[in-house]
Amino acid sequence: MASPRALARLDSLIWALIFGGLFAVAFALVMKDQGPALSWGLGTVGAVATLVGAVLIYVRSRLKEDSQATGQHAQSPEP
Repeated sequence: MASPRALARLDSLIWALIFGGLFAVAFALVMKDQGPALSWGLGTVGAVATLVGAVLIYVRSRLKEDSQATGQHAQSPEP
C-alpha cells in the first residue's frame, strides 16, 4: 500500500529516468565520433537509466493505493 503522494513521486521518477536515459543515448550516438570512450560511457548510463525506468513501471503496476489515504474505509457487513 502506498500513499497517492508516493505514487505521484514514483511516476515522476519513472518518466524522468526513461526520457533522460533516452536523451543520453541519443546524445551519445551524436557524439560517437568526437569521443568514443565518453560516448560509450554516456550511452551505457543512459541505457541503464531507461531500463531502470522500465522496471519501475512494472513495480508501479503492482503497488496498490492506500485506501485510508483516499478516504475510503473498509466497511464490514452489518449482522
